[in-house]
Amino acid sequence: MPRLKKKWGQHHLTDGRVCRPLVEFLRPAGETVVEVGPGGGVLTRELLEAGAEKVVGWEVDLEWAFALRGAVEDGGAGRLEVVVGDALQVEWARLAARGPVLAAGNLPYNVATPIIEALLPHHREVPRAAFLVQKEVALRLVAGPGDADYGYLSVLVAAHAEARFLGTVRRGAFRPPPKVDGAFVGLTLHPPPLPAAEMPAFLRTVSAAFALRRKTLRNSLAATLGRPTADHLLAQTGWPPTTRAETLSLQDLLTLHRLRVEEEWSC
Repeated sequence: MPRLKKKWGQHHLTDGRVCRPLVEFLRPAGETVVEVGPGGGVLTRELLEAGAEKVVGWEVDLEWAFALRGAVEDGGAGRLEVVVGDALQVEWARLAARGPVLAAGNLPYNVATPIIEALLPHHREVPRAAFLVQKEVALRLVAGPGDADYGYLSVLVAAHAEARFLGTVRRGAFRPPPKVDGAFVGLTLHPPPLPAAEMPAFLRTVSAAFALRRKTLRNSLAATLGRPTADHLLAQTGWPPTTRAETLSLQDLLTLHRLRVEEEWSC
């Protein structure tokens, strides 16, 4: 087997039984699954055995891409397609040209967040996705208002998907073991609350709200929008001066954004 390369954050699972929460959430029977970073094929085999019509393994490492074909038994080899490429450059629309696909993968911890961020807008192409990520990231993905891990990433995900924590994976389940535990997260994608063209501006508002972590919303907004604008926006909401972004729901942040847009148009 090829050696594992640190530069690509390769930590492969050793036992397919660990993947059951992901597979049960994804329900791949009869579906095409795009698997990001299949490596040695542990998850690949589980997806095929669960009845996936086809698995497209998107692997950046040419050596492991070649080894993957041999790692899948004859019964599933005909349903496996291997693509050598960077997961950050997956063309979801092209892959789903013949119909929606599912997404899965044991994501390298160092690029898991940008891979998920790139996927989220593609609810038409990818109705469901499930990934193994660093546990700390998983908690941020599923966090809600008032949770310790709630922040910009939580809101970004909530705007595009329903996220579920599916279970922890201990570091000893990997080869080589990483320094931290992992966790499975399931995503059911849905349309964003605003037209796609308006989402970047909304996310800038969210970023401004969380600009100063653990500070009041007033101070966070002032840091990026200026004190007069921050005070005016907060007065319009009717929220108390002690309000913090970590307590605001997606709907609250949409209200804040609408007021900000109205403020800009009135200037």
